Amino acid sequence: MEGQATPRTVHLDPNKRVLFLTKDLNLIRKQLYDGLDLRMEDLRMEDLLDDINTDVMTPAWVCFDHRPEDIAKNAYAGLMHNGLRVFSENALLNGNFEVIVSGQRKGTGSSRETAAQCERWAGIRIVIAASFAPIHERNNINLGQLMGDYSMLERLQNGEEIQLNEFTNKYDPVTKLILEHGGLFPFAQALNDGSIQLPPISTPFRPMTMAEKIIANNLVRQPVGQCVQPGDPVIVEVQGGYSHEFTTAQVHDFLSEEYGSDYSLPNPSKFAVFEDHLLYAHHNPKFIPFIDKVETLRRLQKEFQVHTKVRDYSAVDGVSPGICHQVAREEFIEIGDFIQATDSHTCMGGASNALTWGVGATEYANLISAGFTFVKVPESIRFNLVGNLHPGCTAKDVMLFILADHARKELTLNRSMEFGGSGLASLSIDERATLCNMATECSGRTGICEADDALIDWLISSQPHLSRSAQENKIIAPDEGAEYAGGIHTIDLSNIVPMVAHPGDPDKGIPSDPTNGAKISQIGDVSINIAYGGSCTAGKIDDISYYAQVCQAAKNAGLKVHDGVEFFIQYGSKHVKDVAVANGWHQLFLDVGVNIIDPGCGACIGAGPGVSTEEHQVTVSAINRNFQGRSGPGKLYLASPLTVAASAFTGKISSWHKELFV
Repeated sequence: MEGQATPRTVHLDPNKRVLFLTKDLNLIRKQLYDGLDLRMEDLRMEDLLDDINTDVMTPAWVCFDHRPEDIAKNAYAGLMHNGLRVFSENALLNGNFEVIVSGQRKGTGSSRETAAQCERWAGIRIVIAASFAPIHERNNINLGQLMGDYSMLERLQNGEEIQLNEFTNKYDPVTKLILEHGGLFPFAQALNDGSIQLPPISTPFRPMTMAEKIIANNLVRQPVGQCVQPGDPVIVEVQGGYSHEFTTAQVHDFLSEEYGSDYSLPNPSKFAVFEDHLLYAHHNPKFIPFIDKVETLRRLQKEFQVHTKVRDYSAVDGVSPGICHQVAREEFIEIGDFIQATDSHTCMGGASNALTWGVGATEYANLISAGFTFVKVPESIRFNLVGNLHPGCTAKDVMLFILADHARKELTLNRSMEFGGSGLASLSIDERATLCNMATECSGRTGICEADDALIDWLISSQPHLSRSAQENKIIAPDEGAEYAGGIHTIDLSNIVPMVAHPGDPDKGIPSDPTNGAKISQIGDVSINIAYGGSCTAGKIDDISYYAQVCQAAKNAGLKVHDGVEFFIQYGSKHVKDVAVANGWHQLFLDVGVNIIDPGCGACIGAGPGVSTEEHQVTVSAINRNFQGRSGPGKLYLASPLTVAASAFTGKISSWHKELFV
């Protein structure tokens, strides 16, 4: 991970090229294989591909290689056209490109740093886009990648030299220093040896949002009571974090490379490893050739755990204790905590009135070795919930509405999504976790919910060792008059209707994306082949109760899962499964023909039962994102647990109501 200081002036190498990722995928092929060179001045922003997600840049199977130089060989392996890869193996490497250009919201989806690595190690040093998803942007910064806009590219293509500060002036002073030093590790080394000093915080006393207050409470080397505001670059202590077998190997390698094989962690008890993502990889035929690499990732994670003595949530006899985000909120996230982990759905912990978000492997390796992390205080957007949901709707429908409206307008981009209001009290803690979990689909920085007695009750029930009074004293509430750059938005839950996110049409440049919202009442008859209920988003106790509600109604009507449909339910944790067994839901699912899967990730990342295997297959799924190829080659509709279960018995996408089977 050794970086080099970035030159003070930036110009294009006349022997290198610029790659434009266009909505016309054939035009990309001509650049890759026919030597076509394009210029920014001849293109419009509308011609460029939007919402390029990290699954497209490095699909799950590419991440089975943990060394960046190997990952780069299959850069953009997930970009498909008419069933074929647009980027063949080594295409980006062999194209001799130093600049890559795309449209809006570059790098949406997973926090996987491999997406940024595949470009850097393929020779890309400048990334141009209309806007970037926040975690992907941060990963680029941590790797020392420069990001610019279209006008800057036009100037560069016209032979102009641009001062480095034009690329860095939009950032806070700390981020500028990171880029100038060539990435996070060389910056941290310079900070530790005293060759650079961080600027002081001068923010006066002010009302703060929940995210701002938690950051202020965890400031390092600052006076008690110091306030922060959006854009402040700060050093912050974290209360804990975790990685999983998809990411731990890189963390171990980076730390060994940076600090030597005998490196140690200052606070290992604060951190954990989970074996949850790849337990069922052998169920996907496309992953079978990579099982040896999967085993390597497991072995390296175990080496890391033994070496560092972090908490161990490995599988026992092939069964995982559960999905990291679910187990973390069940077992160690507390009110007011600041938690960082190597997965974009870390934000699910925000349901516990905590500040939680995902980071890349470089940032995680740095924070667990240093004991603190660098944060640019995010802006916030407030959602005041009022009213109550209709019986056929869940928090998933609320998020599909926000995705189709506020996120599509980029109101949530890189902002902390704060949830409160009288309507929040009508939602269970599990449902609040759904709201926070899907903040990352909104390209938000995180999601966080206000606390109440229901949360305290849930926490004490989940973690009996906690003190009620201590948790009550840690409650974080927004100050009156706090600033919300994204605005304050009222959502009447009684106006929410059952929704899906449709799969788009990637062959025509319309990406599969969670923001493709549509009312079920308006999509017509959509026959399905697979119904999947599970993932961190929809494998919680309340989600399982929703599946059980529909399955019980189907059983009472004498129904079983519809012919030609496979219905899968996967528990989010061992605790969730135990509750399902105790309540009789587990047996109920078996009675009506459901395929039950032990706790863990799976179909959500294409690594387990429930993935499509053919392009013609249609899936309705309660997972969080429907990017092309993420859960198999077929078309995938996102929906609520109630909709998924109802559709499994009707054979087509159907909203739930109690007379459905009458």
